[in-house]
Amino acid sequence: MPSSPKRKPEADATIDDSPPTTAKKPRLETTTPDHDTDFPTDDIVTDKSAPDSQISVPQALAYWSSIPPTVSGVLGGFPQVSRIDLQGSRNFLAKLRRSSTPAAASKKKLTRALDCGAGIGRVTTGFLSKVAETVDIVEPVKVLTDQLTPGEGGVGRIFNLGLEDFPPTAAESDEGVGPYDLIWNQWCVGQLPDATSISYLKRLPSLLAPGGWIVVKENLSNHYLGEDVYDEVDSSVTRTDGKFRKLFEEAGLKVVASEVQRGMPKDLFPVRTYALQAV
Repeated sequence: MPSSPKRKPEADATIDDSPPTTAKKPRLETTTPDHDTDFPTDDIVTDKSAPDSQISVPQALAYWSSIPPTVSGVLGGFPQVSRIDLQGSRNFLAKLRRSSTPAAASKKKLTRALDCGAGIGRVTTGFLSKVAETVDIVEPVKVLTDQLTPGEGGVGRIFNLGLEDFPPTAAESDEGVGPYDLIWNQWCVGQLPDATSISYLKRLPSLLAPGGWIVVKENLSNHYLGEDVYDEVDSSVTRTDGKFRKLFEEAGLKVVASEVQRGMPKDLFPVRTYALQAV
């Protein structure tokens, strides 16, 4: 299921995600800073009072099946952020590739990418198909993926599965899955409880081509108490940066680069992109 940009609760304090006052370009954070965590480690899998415990897959599926299959629909009524978001993603990947091995940087196009929680394929058609020869799709809501045609515009296979059920078993997929140079997860991991997110992320490295990346691009909670925030509209959770990094650690992944999306409206949650590889 996709998720979307989200408006900040008015009572929450904000974090400063504004562009620097100088003309310097934002640079990737290629080291992982220390982050204070205000929750015990075992909260990720055992805390039944945590916001992610309220996530309901049937409720989320019902919501995403009811929205218009348009950019405005999948972006929660904020279609104006699409151009900003896609440009930010292109810039992030370009810098990531330049900072990696010379072979990856010199390659004109990636061979195969995977768009997870793809919705109508906004990210596929607006970004991934321009940097990869073929883009496979993972999205459980068929009314959304009906907007895409395999074999057209770089679209490869379409898996109508939830992230919790991906990849399909060998019995369910006669062609196998991957390998992928890039697995892109945007505004979708918030639809999974913490423990399910860890399980899902643990499965992804086996689908990567050598030197490939898992990317997670999500809203960040800036709750004044440093807590995750549950959204009852689409039954998703907006996590803190510290929580994301803890989930990645639990999944055996390391953050190799990270960056805050620039140019997002100030009344929306900030958005951060993480590039991950296996430890």
